[in-house]
Amino acid sequence: MARYIGPVGKISRRLGIGVTEKGQRILAKRPFPPGQHGPSARRRQVSDYGLQLLEKQKARYIYGVLERQFRRIFEKAQRFPGETGAYLLILLERRLDNVVYRLGFATTRAQARQLVTHGHITVNGRKTNIPSYTVRVGETIAVRPESRRRMYFKNLVDSGALAKHKAPDWLRLNPADLSGEVVAMPRREDAEPGINEQLIVEFYSR
Repeated sequence: MARYIGPVGKISRRLGIGVTEKGQRILAKRPFPPGQHGPSARRRQVSDYGLQLLEKQKARYIYGVLERQFRRIFEKAQRFPGETGAYLLILLERRLDNVVYRLGFATTRAQARQLVTHGHITVNGRKTNIPSYTVRVGETIAVRPESRRRMYFKNLVDSGALAKHKAPDWLRLNPADLSGEVVAMPRREDAEPGINEQLIVEFYSR
């Protein structure tokens, strides 16, 4: 299955949750399913399986992960002690593209993924172009020195947007240096709200 690159508003309205900030704005204006009969359509009774599938799809689209990747992350979460669902979301938060987004280097996770794949990001000084890379405590994520001369990053610093950005507690942002450090492991509370991870666990436990 290819990565979804269609309208985020359509997906947000179908899932009932904004998968991006733009999706949230569209959902606030049109809080009904997409399609010709969306405004007048009755909400059908959803089965337990349907609810579980919906939660899995929510998490997938929010974090921009393919189905096969998502299953691998879930299987990895199963190998750790404690709550599988909570650790699943923690692993999603530790993805490099998500960290770039959380640090404010990008306005969306899709843009963050693009910055990583185009080679603009380093981990501990080494160029890393793998969005799924799992960051560890103590690692430094930064914009590559050669990339800092690009207009996008110069504007990010000169406009003061990065200096005003509030990174989560598990990350330390250095706006002037276009870098950040992983100072702790993210917690379940640091992940995106509105996702019921227990339903995802039940989906894969059928």
